[in-house]
Amino acid sequence: MSGRRVRDVVGDVVAQVAPDEAVMVEGLLTLDDASVVRRLAGRGGRDPLGFGVTEVAALVTPVVWLVLDQMAAAAAGAAVERVGRRTGGWLRRLFRRPLPPAVLPPLDRDQLAEVHRRVVEAATRRGLTADRAAELADAVVAASVLAEPAVEPPEGQEEAAEPAGGDPR
Repeated sequence: MSGRRVRDVVGDVVAQVAPDEAVMVEGLLTLDDASVVRRLAGRGGRDPLGFGVTEVAALVTPVVWLVLDQMAAAAAGAAVERVGRRTGGWLRRLFRRPLPPAVLPPLDRDQLAEVHRRVVEAATRRGLTADRAAELADAVVAASVLAEPAVEPPEGQEEAAEPAGGDPR
């Protein structure tokens, strides 16, 4: 399945809409996705940065990451997600590695509308104004649609050489 990693879309949206949160995103990128989601959803036992920043201001990062993670999980299928959650901890302990990052597959028009609705809803619930929430939702949808997939080619396969005559774009 081709698509973009949730963490990449979050980074792009934050860089565009809330560059002051880039430090927080950089810190979160050192963690596996499951840990990030737990912390941002308030199930990690402490603030993502460790000093109460989420209580000071309405942040964009948690809204974007949590909504996109939910959409990636829904796209992967509820049954697969449940199996992954049950075995995820066991596999991490067994191999001492985090699970691979969540991937947001290409979304159709209805799914993009759902992403927009969820971002607006979550952003207003977290204290963003309606205008700011709509701006954020627009940026998330644009980043989901316009960006190149960040999936690496299979091992042993190199990317195709650029065609003669330059970039076709």
